[in-house]
Amino acid sequence: MAAVKPWWREIVETILWALVLALLLRTFVVQAFWIPSGSMLPTLAPGDRVLVAKFWYALQKPERGEIFVFKYPWDPKRDFVKRIIGLPGDTFDIREGVVYINGQPLAERYVKKRDDFSLFPNMIFPRVPIHIPEKMYFAMGDNRAHSQDSRYWGFVPEKNIHGPVFFRYWPLNRIGGIYDHEITLDQ
Repeated sequence: MAAVKPWWREIVETILWALVLALLLRTFVVQAFWIPSGSMLPTLAPGDRVLVAKFWYALQKPERGEIFVFKYPWDPKRDFVKRIIGLPGDTFDIREGVVYINGQPLAERYVKKRDDFSLFPNMIFPRVPIHIPEKMYFAMGDNRAHSQDSRYWGFVPEKNIHGPVFFRYWPLNRIGGIYDHEITLDQ
């Protein structure tokens, strides 16, 4: 007959297993993030809370148009949320506020107010078009006039990517999936 564990040991073991499971889930599966700024308006608003699938990019490559969370290239302790605009091997250009990928205009229905790339004298890329190196991504906010993005600090290395945003869980009146990534090249 098995010995009965004391009640306090059962509680301690349950709490320890719960902590281990929570750490594993947060590290490898899903992590919650808070949106601090308006750089992704109207898609994500300041104060929104979202979930990121940290395992997703182990299964498939990031796609153009996905909203993703990554470590800021100049300070990896900070996390940023932006939209993937340029993929490795693409050529990025912007003219009169319209983004061009490999010479084709990008249809971006989520951008409500475009800005002119040439208006920003402190950008990291002095000339366009720009070739995106392998294992690098070009990220931009949806609120272009109020987004510090790849135009300012350069490419997002593949190793810095946490994963795609897939669900908003706060505020309750905006709860739901984040699927607005079907952007196309105008033909």
